[in-house]
Order: sequence, then structure tokens, then C-alpha cells
Amino acid sequence: MFRIKKSTKIIAAVLTAVVVIGAGVGLWWKFSTKAKQIQAGVISDEQIKKNLDSKLIRTRQNKQKVAVKKYQAVAADNRYTLTNPYVKVDPYGRSPLAALAIFQTPEASKISLTVVGKTKKTSISTTDKTYSKQHTISILGLYADYNNTVKITATTKSGEKTTKTLHIKTAVLPSNLASVKVNVKTATKTKMAIGDNKLTFVVRTTKQPFAIDADGAIRWFSTDYSQHVFKQLANGHILRLAKKNNDALIYNEMLEEDYTGRVYKEYHFGTSAADKNMDTDAEYTLIHHEAIELPNHNILATVSDGTSGGKTKNQYVEDTIVEISHKTGQIVKVIDLKKILPTSMYTAKTLMHGKGKDWFHMNSLYYQKSTGDLVISGRHQDMVFKMNYKTLDFKWIYCGKKKSTWPKSLQKYVLTPTGNTGYTGGQHAAILLPNTTKKTDVLALFNNNVAITNGQKSTSKQYSEAAVYKINLKQKKITKAWQNGKDQGKSHFSQVICSNRLMTNGNFLIDYGYLQEGKVSNIQEVTKSGQRVFSVYFSNLGNNGYVYRAERFSLYPNNSRDSQTYE
Repeated sequence: MFRIKKSTKIIAAVLTAVVVIGAGVGLWWKFSTKAKQIQAGVISDEQIKKNLDSKLIRTRQNKQKVAVKKYQAVAADNRYTLTNPYVKVDPYGRSPLAALAIFQTPEASKISLTVVGKTKKTSISTTDKTYSKQHTISILGLYADYNNTVKITATTKSGEKTTKTLHIKTAVLPSNLASVKVNVKTATKTKMAIGDNKLTFVVRTTKQPFAIDADGAIRWFSTDYSQHVFKQLANGHILRLAKKNNDALIYNEMLEEDYTGRVYKEYHFGTSAADKNMDTDAEYTLIHHEAIELPNHNILATVSDGTSGGKTKNQYVEDTIVEISHKTGQIVKVIDLKKILPTSMYTAKTLMHGKGKDWFHMNSLYYQKSTGDLVISGRHQDMVFKMNYKTLDFKWIYCGKKKSTWPKSLQKYVLTPTGNTGYTGGQHAAILLPNTTKKTDVLALFNNNVAITNGQKSTSKQYSEAAVYKINLKQKKITKAWQNGKDQGKSHFSQVICSNRLMTNGNFLIDYGYLQEGKVSNIQEVTKSGQRVFSVYFSNLGNNGYVYRAERFSLYPNNSRDSQTYE
């Protein structure tokens, strides 16, 4: 009996010692990691919020108040009928190839309209299926410097139709847009995902965003310069970056607007956290590559932490994510990648932007609604990874960095490529496709194929490609399932930017945005079998005005079931 008690005490003492030592080791690891972060200049989330200083303003909305009230008054005026409508081109002074038509009908009617195209499959048509007696209709997709023919049809519930044909004259394009050379090499319209009212949107690194039809004609543009971010929101509006004015140097505003140019929301950011995307850029930016809409309608954006340009010993750029409230414009959550990725990644020698370490260069975000997970792409680590947005728990890591060099806690998430899959280099636009399942993630991205830190050096700079991968979530294996672009070799190697988007018919819209050192951009539409059914080249884009991404959006997303490229 005595021996049992004695051995029990010994075991208890040993267990206590193990617990104490384990706790001590845990605390040591925690505080040593924290100490390393502090030493490396990692700042608090609260300081990042202060540095970014985000809020909602109403500058543009206030300027548009008079116009909004005027159009509301016109809509209530029964003198304007379908046979005698009120028509205003560029109704808010920001979208010259758009117009408003306002009128009343004796009976509740639904409205259809067509902007007649110059060739087959270039007409823009839509139907608003809401029956009403008062109608304020957006006319979108007008040609510049042209007397456009627009047909408007009102249909009553009993099926009675009345049609009015309008002729709408538009102004010439601004000089720096008119000088852009658009060369359509291929356009097999019957195989393109253009529907009744879709255009190819040219999302630029700066200057005016614009959209073209299958002939290459510019059918929409904004007079306000924009950069990188250009998204369609769930309500059909656009989310895009902007500056105070076109002469300003800093993109520190983000707008929610529609295609007529009406602004509904303005997010404003302080300028102290601004940095350049490239050292050669003349302009600075706050949201440097990406902003997406969450299911709660808040905005998730890639930013810098605000240390660049400050007085701290270590300064960083393009490695932070913030969630911005759509109600207040304030930041409600911060994810600093320096706090979740290995310290060695951001303390090592790396590429610089000015004084800021551009160790990760986050260039895309994708939110998976079914799981609450986030897919993140980092150009300068040649890395794509998936983690849960709420818990920050990793799900997988796709990167050429040797598995043994990762912290042990992360090694189990590192994917193993099968066959000839290999690794990406400097990739962009990483998203999960709709055929993703509980067992398999289907990842699409643009592989620039330039090895920066962990990329595949054996093939680096030989070609760029659009690619799709299948990830076995249980086995943590990744297999390349589709690619397009390798056959074009060095002629289509694009060192930076670019995108790869799935469209509603299964084709991919691929942007080779930085050819010939940025002098040329090429957008292609490619079928699953690899047939290039659309190819358009852009040149004379102006200083840094190249094509960052290409999208295929409907001008009338609220009237269209499949309104856009899959994001």
C-alpha cells in the first residue's frame, strides 16, 4: 500500500513538472515570437487602423444632389411620355457614353431597350421586368462621336407594346483615350461569352477604366481615373478606386457607383499609409491591388500597414488585410500577415518599395462563402494559401518553399505537386471555381512564371500561363488540370499584373497585361479545348496605363442572371 502511494506521488510530481515545463515552453515560444515581431517593427492592429484613417465622406454625392433632385422631379412630371421622353447624355458628368431616359406610361409597363450596334452581336439589349408607370431608364453602351440609334419598348401586362426610337449624339473620346490603339486580331462572336449586354472591361493600373465590344469599339468609360480595383457588387453597382481628382497623386478614395456615373458611397483614407506599386510609379495608392465584397457587404481590401514612410526602423508594404464597414467606412478587422506567417519571411532580405519591405506583395483575395475561408496570393513569396477568415487557421499552402523549412505547425498544410505540376512564380488573381467540392478545391490563377523567392527557377521567364489546379484536401496534393499560354512562349511572358477569369459559358478570359515591358497588353478569350476565340491587343496606353485585369461584365447586372466573370 505504501509503495502504491509513493509511486502515485512520483507520477503526479512528474506530470506536474511536464505540465509546468510545457506551459513554460509555450509561454517562451509565444513571447519569443512576440518579441521577434516587436523587434522587427510589427505594429498593433489599432495602430494600423489609425494609420489608414478610413471613413465615409459625401463630396461627390453632395455635388450630385442637384442632378438627382432634378431627375426625380422629371420622373414625376407627366408631360414626359414614351413618345416625348426626357433624355440626358452623361447625366452625372462622369460617364459620357451613358444617358438617362425618363418618362411615364398610361399603364404599368415593363421596359426593353436596345442600343443598336454597328455590326452583328454588338447591340446592347436588356429588359427591366418590373412593371411601373414611372420610368427612369439607364441607356448604356453608346458609341462615342456617333448618332446612336436606341429603341425603347414599353409592354403592358396584357402584352400591348409601344416602341419609340431615339437618336442620341455623343461627344468624341478624350484625347488620351482616343489615342489608345485597340487591335482585334480574332473575334469568333458566336463562341464568346458576350450575351445581350456584356462588354470586356479594361481594368487599368491608372487612367480611365473603359470597356469594349467584340469589335474593339469603346462603349463605356469613366472620366475619373481609377486603379486596380473595379468590381461589380451584389446590388449591381461598381466598386472602384479613385483619386480626389485626376491630377492628384494618391489613390485614397474608393467609390460605389453605377454605370451612369452616379455615386452612392465614398470611402476615404488618410494619405500617410500610401505607397507606390512600383518604384517607377508617379502615383501612390492606399488599396494597392484588391478589394472584394463580403457576404455582409463589408469590403475586404489589401493595404499596407502604414509603416512605410514613417520613422520606424523597419517599414513594410502590401502585407495587410482590412475589413471596412459598408455602414461607417471604418475598419472593423485587421489581418497583418506578419503575425501569422513565419518571421523569417519578412525579416529576410527582400524586394523593396522605397524604404518599405515588399516581402509578400499581396495581390488577390477570394472569399469562399460556403466555408468562410480566404484564398490569398502573395507575388513575392510565389505563394497562394487558404485560411479561415474567422479563426485564421490554415487549410493549405501552395509554395515552392521546402516543406522542411516551414515551422512544424505549418508543415502539414504544405501541398505536394503531382506529376509535372510544379510551382507558380509571381502569380496573380487566385480564386476557387464553382466546381469546388468538400473534398477538392479547384483553384484558378494566372501564373506569371517569374521565380522571385520560392518559384520554379527552371522555367522562370520562359512563358506565362492561365492555369487551373485541383487540390485534394485530405491528401494535401495539388495537380494542374488545365493551362493555356505556354505555347506562346516568351512573346507572352508577363512579369507583373494579369488575370484569369472563368466566364458563364466555360471559357476563360485571360489578360496578358504587361507585354514588351508594359508597352502592350493582350486580352484573350479561350475555350476549355484551348481555342482562342477572342484576342485584342492594346498599345499606346500612356504612362503605366496598362491592363491590370480583364473582366467581362454585364452593363445591366440586375436584369441579367449571369452578369459577370466568376470572382
